[in-house]
Amino acid sequence: MVFYIIGLGLGDHKDITLKGLEAIQKCKAIYLESYTSILGVDKTKLEELYGKQVIEADRECCETGIDQILDEISKDKDNNYAFLVVGDPFCATTHTDLFLRAVKLNIKVEVIHNASIINAIGCTGLMVYRFGEIVSVPYFTEKWRPYSFFPKIKANIDRDLHTLVLLDIKVKEISEENLARGRKIYEKPRFMTTQEAIAQIIESDQELKFNCLKQIKCFAVARVGLETQKIVSGYIEDLLHVDMGNPFNLWLTASN
Repeated sequence: MVFYIIGLGLGDHKDITLKGLEAIQKCKAIYLESYTSILGVDKTKLEELYGKQVIEADRECCETGIDQILDEISKDKDNNYAFLVVGDPFCATTHTDLFLRAVKLNIKVEVIHNASIINAIGCTGLMVYRFGEIVSVPYFTEKWRPYSFFPKIKANIDRDLHTLVLLDIKVKEISEENLARGRKIYEKPRFMTTQEAIAQIIESDQELKFNCLKQIKCFAVARVGLETQKIVSGYIEDLLHVDMGNPFNLWLTASN
């Protein structure tokens, strides 16, 4: 028995590697992680290609149901299982945690890698070895406006390094009101745009009084790996008014 953690790449169902596809054909059950990212096509496209059912592993499954799934897998010595991940398996802590949990249960794990935004961001023309720490920007709310991510951007600027900024997504989220009332009602999915991210980044810079963004060249990037990929460069004020279209959007600062 093998538990495969398989990277799907960045674009659509056709980006899976031959090695990954061969592994899927040997599996009893196939899970698609849809918590940390989503693929550019519906999962029915995957099912058509694989000739197998694909089970969606949403946030609830990844946070509270994964232990039961791994326990059942550990007891099945005759069948293989697959966990599909958009991008590369080890580019999110969720998947590293999954790997470690499986190993602790003595499950044989095989990881099959693929392209991720961390290496594909070279499509901007920036060299990947000149990037500093990756930064994630969360959605601000009326009561919660964390600026803790911005000092990381400032540190990269001070070290003359690029910064890859990952933008928040909200899938199968429950509002604070519904959560308090015990109502399992999911909000409409939201995907942060570069315009929203830039507005929050500018606010963070001003509130922390760093004032370090005015002369920084930036890139807005969307849907890397798809035919609709879009890349726009300019100063931060210019990109604040650029509509990059449907998800996923990214933003990054460029060093000199």
